[in-house]
Amino acid sequence: MAKYERSFTGDFHAALSRLESAILDGSVSTSYEDGSDYADGDFRCAIRVYERYSWSGGNRVSLNLTLVGRGHDLFLSVITSGGSQALLFKINTWGEDAFLNTIREVADSL
Repeated sequence: MAKYERSFTGDFHAALSRLESAILDGSVSTSYEDGSDYADGDFRCAIRVYERYSWSGGNRVSLNLTLVGRGHDLFLSVITSGGSQALLFKINTWGEDAFLNTIREVADSL
C-alpha cells in the first residue's frame, strides 16, 4: 500500500478535475470504477476509485482518492492497494507506487 496526503488551498472542483485527468491520462489501462460526492453548505467531499493494470507487477492495482474541502481549505488523501503477489505478506508493491506517482506531481502543484 502506498499513501499520499496533503492539505492545501484552492478551488475544490478545479483540483478534483486536475487530479482525475492526471489519473485517467496516466495509463491506457486505467478505468474509473466508482465514486461518491457529498456536499453540505460549503463542505464538499469526493471519493473516487480507479483501477489499472500494473505491467511491472503483472496484476491489477486500485487507487482510492478522497478530496474534502470547506471553502478553499482542501485535504487530499490518495491510497493505492493491490498489486502484491504473495499469499501471506506483501511483496512486489512497484505497481502501487507507480500508480500513486501518476498524480504526485499534479497534487504537489495544487
